[in-house]
Amino acid sequence: MWRPTPLVRAKRLERVLNTPAKIYYKNETGSPSGSHKANAAVAQAYFSSKQGIQRLVTNTTAGQWGTALAFACSIFGIKCTVYMSRTSYDSKPYRKDLAEAWGAEVLASPSKRTAVGREILAKDPDSGGTMGIAKAEALEDVLGDESARDAVGSVMNFVLATQTVIGQEAQVQFEGYDDYPDLVVGCVGGGSNFSGIFWPYYYSMVNKKSPKNVEFLAAESSAVPKLTMGEYIYDHADSMKLSPLFKMYTAGSGFVPPPIHTGGLRVHGTAPTLSLLVDEGIVKAVAYDQLEAFEAATTFARCEGVLPAPESAHAIKAVIDEARKCKAEGKEKVILFNLCGHGLLDIEGYREFFDGKMSANNADPRALKSALDDVKGSYQWLNKGD
Repeated sequence: MWRPTPLVRAKRLERVLNTPAKIYYKNETGSPSGSHKANAAVAQAYFSSKQGIQRLVTNTTAGQWGTALAFACSIFGIKCTVYMSRTSYDSKPYRKDLAEAWGAEVLASPSKRTAVGREILAKDPDSGGTMGIAKAEALEDVLGDESARDAVGSVMNFVLATQTVIGQEAQVQFEGYDDYPDLVVGCVGGGSNFSGIFWPYYYSMVNKKSPKNVEFLAAESSAVPKLTMGEYIYDHADSMKLSPLFKMYTAGSGFVPPPIHTGGLRVHGTAPTLSLLVDEGIVKAVAYDQLEAFEAATTFARCEGVLPAPESAHAIKAVIDEARKCKAEGKEKVILFNLCGHGLLDIEGYREFFDGKMSANNADPRALKSALDDVKGSYQWLNKGD
């Protein structure tokens, strides 16, 4: 049932931008759930079924991961519970509906199901939730049920590994074009789709098999700018500090980002392996607000006929900027990016953008500093630079 997703050259976009750059994208929109997330979801559901696990519990922000896991669980006959950040639960109802069509139970997070959720709602009844809060609820749920296990959609290194099929396919498909990328671009929340496409190219460089010195560019949301404004320290994946500590770029596990339609990027921390490469300067990072992203998405849709997910739109914005830079400098460059999901379930966001009702919603630097100070205050040894 699984087929390679296509590698496409964006010739119309090139013409509109009048750029000497050649732009290619890996189109992950054709999976049943509409994004790359099924690569990891099917693997985890399969191995869980082999272990006799009866229920998988997870957290999701935009809902791409939640719908993908619901799909995978339906294949292997496993129950699925999804804690979905309320901002996305309310603004992306079709993702919730799709997950429920596959039999999943979807709860708005924070919820009244868990002690964590009830505690947060008691303090803030209108809480829009975060990835960290939803993760804390999922972990509490699993700890109270021996037949359940936590499923992870990003951040963890093993999840990134299952996504490398994207980059491996791209390498083979490029042979048909007799081409090879100079630059690989992807949007970054927890890091799964970007790592999935760039890891194989980085591996080829490390093993000195790459015909080019490939550059890597991560595009994140300015609402959660952990790579561009956060810190590379040890932090938890959830707001209640139930998960292990990971050394990663983080905005602080207690950071509450402003509401945005690019919910998949509304994640406070990025995978340790990706974070390390950013810290080493091997991966560069840029941040865009949602207005810039939706404008880039509209340009892409009108050129290529594919409506991108708002998350993918951040990568498209970075690609457009790089292509324009090529034009200004008169340089040819082959650019590859991952179109990690379609935007057909994000129509409410596009409607808000077209109606002129969308705002940039950048992170508050004071809130960012406060969240990071809280992490470092919890673990004094972090202040020593360890």
